Amino acid sequence: MDKAYNPKKVEEKWYANWMEEGYYKASTASEKTPYTIVIPPPNVTGSLHIGHALDYTIQDILIRYKRMKGFDALWVPGTDHAGIATQMVVERELEKEGESRIEMGRDKFLSRVWEWKEESGGRITTQLRRLGAMPDWDKERFTMDEGLSQAVRQVFVELYRQKLIYKDKRLVNWDPKLRTAVSDLEVEQRDMRGHLWHFKYPVLGSKGQYITVATTRPETMLGDTAVAVHPEDARYKHLVGEYAVLPLVKREIPIVADEYSDPEKGSGAVKITPAHDFNDFEVGLRHELPIINIFDSTAHLNENTPEAYRGMERFEARKRIIEDMDALGLLVTIEDTDHTVPFGDRSGVVIEPWLTDQWYVDAKKLAVPAIEAVEDGRIKFVPKYWENTYFEWLRNIEPWCISRQLWWGHQIPAWYGPGGEVFVALSEDEALKLAREHYGEDVPLTQDSDVLDTWFSSGLWPFSTLGWPEMTTELKKYYPTDVLVTGFDIIFFWVARMIMQGIKFMDDVPFKDVYIHGLIRDEKGQKMSKTKGNVIDPIDVIEEYGADALRFTLTAQCTQGRDIKLSMSVIQGYRNFINKLWNASRFLIMNLEGYNPDFTPSVEELSTYDKWILTELNRTITLVEESFEEYEFDKAAGAIYQFFWAEYCDWYIEAVKPALYGDDAREKQKTRHILVRVLTSSLQLLHPVSPFVTEELYHKLREFGVGLKGVDCVTTKSIVTSSFPDSESVPVFKDAHKEFEFIKAIVAGVRNLRAVIGLHPSEKVSMTLIPESSGIGKQIESNRDFILHSASLSGLELRYKGKPEKAVVQVIPGVELFLPVEGLIDVEKESERIKKEIGKLAKDLERTEKKLGSSEFLERAPEDVVQKERDKFDELSFQRKKMEDVLQKLNELI
Repeated sequence: MDKAYNPKKVEEKWYANWMEEGYYKASTASEKTPYTIVIPPPNVTGSLHIGHALDYTIQDILIRYKRMKGFDALWVPGTDHAGIATQMVVERELEKEGESRIEMGRDKFLSRVWEWKEESGGRITTQLRRLGAMPDWDKERFTMDEGLSQAVRQVFVELYRQKLIYKDKRLVNWDPKLRTAVSDLEVEQRDMRGHLWHFKYPVLGSKGQYITVATTRPETMLGDTAVAVHPEDARYKHLVGEYAVLPLVKREIPIVADEYSDPEKGSGAVKITPAHDFNDFEVGLRHELPIINIFDSTAHLNENTPEAYRGMERFEARKRIIEDMDALGLLVTIEDTDHTVPFGDRSGVVIEPWLTDQWYVDAKKLAVPAIEAVEDGRIKFVPKYWENTYFEWLRNIEPWCISRQLWWGHQIPAWYGPGGEVFVALSEDEALKLAREHYGEDVPLTQDSDVLDTWFSSGLWPFSTLGWPEMTTELKKYYPTDVLVTGFDIIFFWVARMIMQGIKFMDDVPFKDVYIHGLIRDEKGQKMSKTKGNVIDPIDVIEEYGADALRFTLTAQCTQGRDIKLSMSVIQGYRNFINKLWNASRFLIMNLEGYNPDFTPSVEELSTYDKWILTELNRTITLVEESFEEYEFDKAAGAIYQFFWAEYCDWYIEAVKPALYGDDAREKQKTRHILVRVLTSSLQLLHPVSPFVTEELYHKLREFGVGLKGVDCVTTKSIVTSSFPDSESVPVFKDAHKEFEFIKAIVAGVRNLRAVIGLHPSEKVSMTLIPESSGIGKQIESNRDFILHSASLSGLELRYKGKPEKAVVQVIPGVELFLPVEGLIDVEKESERIKKEIGKLAKDLERTEKKLGSSEFLERAPEDVVQKERDKFDELSFQRKKMEDVLQKLNELI
């Protein structure tokens, strides 16, 4: 067995073995209870980032855990066709070759995209294997494979026929570079420093009277159709119902009263441009205002503007309009301002609210049963407070724009006849038949060139991946799924839409639980980004530390309701735990010579240490199982870490080394039995989190013929197919547990006293213990050898009367511990040294407290700097209290 754990030697070997053996497969023929997760499909263009690593680690933990618990666990993998992202990737390739999408034509371009997908689209699924994720690869799906495409067409047609899909002219987020509508998720809001231009508009029929408006977008004034003031704003009450004259255009526009106008902002009067602002659009509908679109699809000014501005790019027009307003004496002032500007996350250009014909889903009607499903508990959000975000969005839901002006995607199954009549059908043949019935003859039809929003197809994911619209055996067995694991940012875009579509087409919720995990941030709490240079690449981590270390780190840090602060040093720390597991297992395996797998000790043969570790194992199994079931992954990882490192390695192995190295053959066999039993259960507890190292160690034990009859043991071919430890099979010994916890407290107390006087760990000293009863004295006496060895003592005196002089003392429940110091230290000199140390700590504390009390510091300093100061204050306070306790003990000797 190698001295050190080498992940590179282990990971590829075992993943290939799992694939070969088919451990990842679920089966409809199985009589086991189903447990299902569908993977949130990553973009086919993507590569594994640290957020993916967290998301998929959690899902893999649940699937592996449920398999070990005896479920027929299905994890459906797949990828999303990612309309805009994929089209852009291929278009960039064409540009390098001197070709363009338009010149190539739609059919040839789509063939090229499919070629790219086959050659380069599997990168992220390959990386998932590196992470150790083990979904059912035989059931891998793609949002544009034939089965899912059929589901998309079926849903569109059914919703259209029920008048839940319709075409309308509304404002959308328009990307003028890509020339398509985009979803809110594809819009990046950037805080920018800009200007607020104050213009005055003449009031019609009142010479010399003006109403002043302020705008960050002067170019849109050419589309103004009103000026709005607050109904209670006394400054403008006399103007409501009057008209202003729109400069440059000479259009007469009404002055209306609307609560959208804020009297506290600017002049209190706002220009209303219904065709180019979402809020203005709503004002326009309330007051039945004209809606004038002044931009074309590339954000150049169109024929609805004065001739002098037609054809100008929007920002060029802005500059010209400001100059012209200034020349007319209508520019009042220019004010610096901070404001938020929407940018396309793919194109990098400013997004334009634009009035255009698009296809919409009547989301308000679909939202009603989706709200009820969460209200009545059929779907549970974890943490629960995310329900509020879900309700807030669904109760204020707008029509869902589902069309995109792209080529790559599900082309909308709508065909247009000669007179513009729309025929929505599952196929062109069906559409031609409908047209023939309508026109009374065969007519040529043209299919809508738009494609569907990718969220439309991914919204069907929980049931389309299982075979819908066919009622397959998979759909019957595995729907509804059990849990959806995802981030909070797509509650609106994906989670809610899956719930709406699932209830609509399956008459049941798509999943029972929605587990929402936090974001992964850097160690300072800042969002990771390439521009900041603080991104942690999971593949780089796997290369350096192994997949198990990464997975354990993410699990241990995954606290419900909190973001994760991640750094390489944290990952390094948990890599040390994986090494500890390897080293402890290696120690045990090196001491298995003569191990008899058929040996089973009687309860009477078990020592206090044996009974204590079994009781701790029982408690740990229960805690880990409860934590997995409640999605408290950090608690599960913490319990395994604490049990294995602190209890099994630091206490139990140390306690039984004398027996392991002794001459009593039966005692050796008993000790090996417990060591193996606990190690095997520990590996099984850890396996869902860190699968590779646990599989390797499981097989190392198998090589020694390890196996225990009647208990969790190394009897199956792979740890993947072994049973999760059962707490009921592990006995509990309350009295023995209590006794050993008492002995541990004595050892810890002795170690603390040694630290007080600065004794080196190897320096042996003698101590006196005064128990409060003879019963406690017997417990100490029966564990004398362990205390002497663990506390590095040369002698241990038990007495019931007379306290030693010149000794530092610590009291723990049931016993007083005395460490004589005469000849070991100069008490007065040590006391003076500690006083000086306390004084230094007090000054540092005062400086830190003063800084934290400064409102200027709290307002100006970044949050991570403030947090560092708070942490420093806590640490200084702790150190001072510790030193004061030491001083008090020393002063008692003077």
